[in-house]
Amino acid sequence: MAVPLLTKKIVKKRVKQFKRPQSDRKICVKSSWRRPKGIDSRVRRKFKGCVLMPNIGYGSDKKTRHYLPNGFKKFVVHNVTDLELLMMHNRFAYLHYCSFYSWRLSSFGSATSAKRDLLRTWCVPG
Repeated sequence: MAVPLLTKKIVKKRVKQFKRPQSDRKICVKSSWRRPKGIDSRVRRKFKGCVLMPNIGYGSDKKTRHYLPNGFKKFVVHNVTDLELLMMHNRFAYLHYCSFYSWRLSSFGSATSAKRDLLRTWCVPG
């Protein structure tokens, strides 16, 4: 089994998506976040009990940013040569990246890639 290099615990300050104000009341307002700019906006003025706005304080820790819950970083494999590139980054017993196969990868390419992965015992989810 592959052992991730990351030893620090991954902490997400907020997992829930920031919703656009009034998106639950009006159909024409989509839920994807837009900053409120109105002069009387309760959300922009940050009244108590209103929708929270995203700010810099919700950012992840630099050391755990872009890591998956299994402790590896995601690396999408588009062809067989990408696996050789991945081999250069993953050295010794500790690994940084786990490989994900692109949906555009051919069946022959994915078969040869899977065989190489099994020989090297890398982390290959699903």
